[in-house]
Amino acid sequence: MHIKIGKLALLLFCLQGSAFAQQNGPLTLQEVIHLAQTQSLEAKATETKIRGRKLELEASKNSLLPDAKLSGQYLAMTSPDVKLQIPLSSSSDPMDIKANQLLLGQASISMPIYTGGKIKNSIAAAGNAVKAEEYTALALKDQLAQRGINLFISLYKAQQTALLMEENIKRAEQRVIDFRAMEANGIIPRNDLLKSELQLSNYKVALQEAEKNKAVLNYELVNFLKLDEGTHISAIQLEDPEVAVRSSDAQIALNNRNELKALQAQHDIAENKVNIEKANALPKIAVSGGYAALDVHNLLTVKNAMNVGVGVSYDIGSLYKNKKNVNIARNQVSQIDENVVIMNDKIKVQVQQANENFQLSVSQKPALF
Repeated sequence: MHIKIGKLALLLFCLQGSAFAQQNGPLTLQEVIHLAQTQSLEAKATETKIRGRKLELEASKNSLLPDAKLSGQYLAMTSPDVKLQIPLSSSSDPMDIKANQLLLGQASISMPIYTGGKIKNSIAAAGNAVKAEEYTALALKDQLAQRGINLFISLYKAQQTALLMEENIKRAEQRVIDFRAMEANGIIPRNDLLKSELQLSNYKVALQEAEKNKAVLNYELVNFLKLDEGTHISAIQLEDPEVAVRSSDAQIALNNRNELKALQAQHDIAENKVNIEKANALPKIAVSGGYAALDVHNLLTVKNAMNVGVGVSYDIGSLYKNKKNVNIARNQVSQIDENVVIMNDKIKVQVQQANENFQLSVSQKPALF
């Protein structure tokens, strides 16, 4: 039966986590869904992944900021042979210049003003990655809620089976007592008494099996919901609000399935990557500026050497090398588009199954529990 988790959101938000930590207390279906979507390890892991994607988005925006660098050097040198091309005086006496030290300081800043759309698409890809992760998380939470519901109902059935076996054992024990009296008085044959004793034995075996199932399912549900390990869910409540929602319109399901939205976000990411690969074949333009200071001991001193200008870079080789990378990126888009079609068909089948299961559950409802 397909569970439309989104329809329960208003009920879930009013629940408080403190109400679930009680041991040996009742547990409702809405509480199970809420705990499955918030307390399970898988749910917490999805929140960590979303935070990571958001950090990557913020980091990608750094590409819009200018690059700034500072550098400085001090070099000790041997005394080189220095020959000045420009005469310093009319004297013909050679000058003994000991230029054995070098000081160099530089500051530079560069701001990209055109990258062929590479920065823009990189930021857009990071933003779409956040969307994809969020939709994936929502889809996973729906799956976790469904898993919690299945465990909850299985535990309920095991508890009801145990109660039924206990009642059957009481009636069977009384029947054995009555049959023994009747057999002793010759009213019934001994074979009937043996049959009643066998039935009592079978009920006791079935009770043991039900108790085992209760213990296993209780532990599995408690561990899944991250409750205290000693919690014993005894007074389980299976209320009957409109929890099972039938989706008769397949288009509504296609528009609201988080798995499909996640695939669509991945499609957008793949398109961004195609544009990024295309941008690699375009020239890059940046504005740059800098400052430099130079001191060669006993020879040369340069101060306030500032510069500003525009730089252009163009990788000519990308004109014939980058085409394959673009084709690879386009192939990824095609793969995702095919997955979208597959997911659409899968959702339609699930909707049809949900409708049939809903009708079956309605027809069998009086005999279920």
